[in-house]
Formats: sequence, C-alpha cells, structure tokens
Amino acid sequence: MTTMSTTAARTDTGLRSIVLTAVFGLGILFLAGFAQSAVIHDAQHDMRHAIGFPCH
Repeated sequence: MTTMSTTAARTDTGLRSIVLTAVFGLGILFLAGFAQSAVIHDAQHDMRHAIGFPCH
C-alpha cells in the first residue's frame, strides 16, 4: 500500500509567493500611475547608468 502525504507548508509558501508578487505588481502600477512621466523617465535613465547599460 502506498501512502501519499502533502505538507501544508509547501502550499502556504506557494500562496504566499503569489500574494507577495501580486502586491508588488500592484504597488508598481500604483506608483507609476501617479508619478509624473519625467520622474519615471529620470529613474529609468539613472538605473540604466547604474547597471552600466549605455543609453546615449
């Protein structure tokens, strides 16, 4: 006879990661929606310089 068992911790971790990803994504949308376009452009431009990607 084979017995299959699952743990609640594994399901809880999966659910937690989905919820955290959704909250993070909604936070980005909220911030981008209320920020002025120049602010978003400048932040993106500075990030490209920070990671060493040429943008000029």
